[in-house]
Amino acid sequence: MTSLAIEGACAFAWRNYLLLHSGMSENDNRRSALYRYVADLRDTGEDDFDLLQVAAVAYLKKMDELHDDRCARLADQIVAECLESRCARPDT
Repeated sequence: MTSLAIEGACAFAWRNYLLLHSGMSENDNRRSALYRYVADLRDTGEDDFDLLQVAAVAYLKKMDELHDDRCARLADQIVAECLESRCARPDT
């Protein structure tokens, strides 16, 4: 399941990214950076598929804004905010 979650989250984010960037190559370096980011996130114990998808999309967005993989890892802040909001929500 681990690799399926990583593959699925990356595929979702990359497919949407390509819709916004039609001139982008399918094999752009950003795709491998995205995979490494999501795999690293998964290795830290995060296994919520929805959260991995959000993190993947946020990562690509930050990479575009900051033009740098290291800085794009600031997307972790978005993941942390998602986790906080989930913890704050009462179960229904």
